[in-house]
Amino acid sequence: MTSLANSGIKLRHRQTYAVWEITLKCNLACSHCGSRAGDSRVNELSTSEALDLVQQMAELGIEDVSLIGGEAFLRPDWLIIAAEITRLGMNANMTTGGYGISRGTAKRMKEAGISNVSVSVDGLEATHDKLRGKLGAWQQCFKTIEHLRAVGINVGCNTQINKHSATELPMLYQQLVQHGVSAWQIQLTVPMGNAVEHNAMLLQPYELLELYPVLAYLSKRGRKDKLMVQPGNNIGYFGPYERLLREPISRHRDFAFFRGCGAGINTIGIEADGKVKGCPSLPSEQYTGGNIRERSLRDIYENSKELRFNDINKPEDVTAHMWGDCASCEYAKVCRAGCSWTAHVFFGRRGNNPYCHHRALKKAVLGKMERFYLKTPAAGQPFDHGVFELVEEQIKPFDPMDPAHFSIAQTQFPAEWLAEEPDLQKSLMLERSMLMLQYVESGIVKQADSPWFDPAKREAIKQGIAIAS
Repeated sequence: MTSLANSGIKLRHRQTYAVWEITLKCNLACSHCGSRAGDSRVNELSTSEALDLVQQMAELGIEDVSLIGGEAFLRPDWLIIAAEITRLGMNANMTTGGYGISRGTAKRMKEAGISNVSVSVDGLEATHDKLRGKLGAWQQCFKTIEHLRAVGINVGCNTQINKHSATELPMLYQQLVQHGVSAWQIQLTVPMGNAVEHNAMLLQPYELLELYPVLAYLSKRGRKDKLMVQPGNNIGYFGPYERLLREPISRHRDFAFFRGCGAGINTIGIEADGKVKGCPSLPSEQYTGGNIRERSLRDIYENSKELRFNDINKPEDVTAHMWGDCASCEYAKVCRAGCSWTAHVFFGRRGNNPYCHHRALKKAVLGKMERFYLKTPAAGQPFDHGVFELVEEQIKPFDPMDPAHFSIAQTQFPAEWLAEEPDLQKSLMLERSMLMLQYVESGIVKQADSPWFDPAKREAIKQGIAIAS
């Protein structure tokens, strides 16, 4: 039997890595940017303050530091910071938009000790350039990948999944493999920052039914092609593919499932002006625990309630924050409503997550679906959010080729793959339908509660007619 000691689960111990926004200045204008990056923050840390913070990170026991922006390399002293992180025995990593890293810059990054870089690529060329707000951005990404690999830096990529990029994921996968990328993190776009005003790009919860068979296929294919497909914190949640998707990032396969938000437990986020949060993505207003200009990093980390909201001191702490469908879910005590960032930016509080494959499947088997719409706009500040209304409706048929809805039918696959598997799309569509049947056969949903097993109700759904309760 696998013990907790080797499972990767830590008891009474907080294991942390830091994600550090060293500047908010950026050379792109992404329509989905949660931090609304562009100009530098008004009062970003000085070089001496930044180097003192590096020392405090080392003393706290942090092992990995990921430098982000904005665009991290637009800060003049960024390589000095990276070199100090390395000198003090921590791993220096970086996430970049990839626009403007030359071979010479890549060499200096290597000399400073930066060991891993994740390049953001959001679809094929036209889609990426549109989302990133700059022509030529996609080509620059792949030049950056080539430069980094040439000097011996490990290169991964990360991708936002939304209505613009979702249909292109298999084609993008092929590009990443061809360019020697070894790891690919995928994450659903959520309504924070600029994405609030561009929320039409967000996938609706019912579209997860179409998305997950594609993601599962890519994950399996990645094992053969040596591209590790890594699910972000808002991917999955106890649907049929949970273990498949999480095995690549799990220390032990017996624990390859989501185990709750890790903010403040295995992650901290630091903003360019010194504010500290439990996770870099969380809304700043509600989750900032302090500023290193006023308190030490250790004091903020150990004593700020904003960084300890995931602590469990008594049994009721496990689910006390949960509401809506998540509160009554059979996986509530393990999942704890998934990613706190995702839930909060939708509804203004954590504890109810609409981006759950398991939940979308259960609803569909019951003849229902969820849809959200913007109710209260965002204020226009970095890391802000609006408030969305979530409604439950009778499931509705839609044209699989309607661009307003993501579907497997619209997904683009490389010609070589279709030559190997001519019925690939049809098999994924069948798999999507079989998952619903499995939810009845396994007893997750009672057959008597599913309208699909009543001929009259099934036909009504197909015709878009309201079914009798």
